[in-house]
Amino acid sequence: MDALAFEHHLTSPQGRGHRPEGSHAATAGGYACCDEITFSVAVDRDRVSGAGFEAHGCGATTAAASAAVTLVRGAGVLDAARIGPWEIATELGGLSPAKLHAAELAADALARALGAAVRADGSLPATGGTGGTGDTGDTGTGTASGASTGTTGPTLVAMSGGVDSAVAAHLCAQRGPAMAVTLELWSDSENDAETSCCSATAVAQARSLAHSMGMAHFTIDLRDEFRAGVVDPFIAGYAAGETPNPCVGCNGHVRLDAMLALAERLGCETLATGHYARTAERDDQRGPLLRAAVDAAKDQTYMLAALSPRSLARMRFPLGELRKPEVRQIAADAGLPVAAKVDSQDLCFLAGTTRARFLERHGGITARTGEIVNTTGGVLGGHEGQHRFTVGQRRGIGIQSAEPLYVLRKDGDSGRVTVGTSAELRADRVQIRAARLHRAGARVDSVKLRYRQRPLRARLVGHAEAGRHRSLAIELQDPADGAAPGQLACLMDGELVVGWGTIDQPAAS
Repeated sequence: MDALAFEHHLTSPQGRGHRPEGSHAATAGGYACCDEITFSVAVDRDRVSGAGFEAHGCGATTAAASAAVTLVRGAGVLDAARIGPWEIATELGGLSPAKLHAAELAADALARALGAAVRADGSLPATGGTGGTGDTGDTGTGTASGASTGTTGPTLVAMSGGVDSAVAAHLCAQRGPAMAVTLELWSDSENDAETSCCSATAVAQARSLAHSMGMAHFTIDLRDEFRAGVVDPFIAGYAAGETPNPCVGCNGHVRLDAMLALAERLGCETLATGHYARTAERDDQRGPLLRAAVDAAKDQTYMLAALSPRSLARMRFPLGELRKPEVRQIAADAGLPVAAKVDSQDLCFLAGTTRARFLERHGGITARTGEIVNTTGGVLGGHEGQHRFTVGQRRGIGIQSAEPLYVLRKDGDSGRVTVGTSAELRADRVQIRAARLHRAGARVDSVKLRYRQRPLRARLVGHAEAGRHRSLAIELQDPADGAAPGQLACLMDGELVVGWGTIDQPAAS
């Protein structure tokens, strides 16, 4: 450790108390010793034009923030996006393990502030980019997966810190210039930060992984947009007696839109993700369509169905032609530390908590007694909240019956839950609202009504051209065992997603 370098930043901190004009600020803190840094960054197109900070806590925190200012001020945006704890510690002449947390804190605050500044004011040349190795070329494994040939511009890769996005980044970096982005979407003391893919912990892990791969990494704080566009509708849906699917809205209207906008700021031609999906009909003037992944067990087209063709035209899915074991093998061969990392299973904002607990804390939806009735209105029992049930649910209803009972309907206003037999659950017609067709409705030959459900043979009722539709009716040739209002109906033509809509409440009988 170089004591003189550390002493210099401690006694003559660079940028302390300075807030550059037009800068964007972000705060990081919450470590055991209550250290906190607020970092400010101003960006003029492709360079950092100014930086400053305020720090509270131990001396190492002040020194680390000063070192970060020294490193970032006047640097190119991509160089600034490669600064992490190691670079800050090196500027300080090295740090003992006990003081390394200060460098991590400074790196986190810098990354958040830089991301906000670039998102608002950044503008890199469209043909620029750096950070990848190898010849410029495909960002996938073939044109069916959404890769294009002859790409000369850089690729922005969405990284979550898991093995899928890491391999997507690795493949992109092998084929041309690439940089990475991670979104911080949610912050809650009751969440398990290690298993959530959108927490501050996950962001820091993804950033470290990207830096280890030699890639510039951008952190975007999207918590306000995520709350308004995903969490609030999720809460409202359960309050209304529906079973919303927040991942569909997040991908279709919040998360990927933000990353595509950042890609444009960074001069990136494409955005690549670690989703298991492909695209097809890329030459169609209406834009490409989603196509199911080769690995049917991992296919994620259902969760991506709300993406517009315009967005898909700028996206690539490098894993679309691969199976999960192949992805893990690529990660192992590349020496990626996440090769054996377990996949996240929960909704990101429910990691470590329960749905009922979340709805109570964030939506004020508490226990509310209601009736459990049969299809003729006969009262069979009671419950403590309709939001605790899902259409199609069999276990946990709490009613003794000679024949298994399933949840058929929920009423958000009365709190009444209707149950019935499997025959009563079965549906051969489904109504959807706020529908979008990317191709003529006559092409629809099947529909997926749940994420892990197989496509059911189906057709649209009546004539429907491509475009927006207030409502559409789907006639099922393969009856569905329950269609939950609030879930997405993914309209398909074979392996292709040609439209989507939200399953509506059945008409009152």
